[in-house]
Amino acid sequence: MKYVALVYYQESIINAMTEQEWHDLNQECVAGVERLTSQGHYVTGQPLQPVETATTVRVRDEEVLISDGPFAETKEQLAGFYLLEARQLNEALHLASRIPPARFGSIEVRPVRELPPID
Repeated sequence: MKYVALVYYQESIINAMTEQEWHDLNQECVAGVERLTSQGHYVTGQPLQPVETATTVRVRDEEVLISDGPFAETKEQLAGFYLLEARQLNEALHLASRIPPARFGSIEVRPVRELPPID
């Protein structure tokens, strides 16, 4: 079964890191992806640009509304995602606990919902 692990952290904590600390964290993430891949758990994933680059799209009464930034103000910002393959939720939670940015924020784990085939 596939699970999405959404990585959240306070960008202010990351922005306060030295270049070396940021480099080291990124190297931990790369090593983690290599480990997950070698164990057959990594499907895909990507880090995201900072929240100030976000644009939100809404459609209300057939009108498209576009606004800068995320749709909600939160303490932690979405920083990226991992798509994992795991036998069950407990395994996915264990894998998510080893994602390095979990030390600075949180990892939300959710099962992927498959869409039905087109009629």
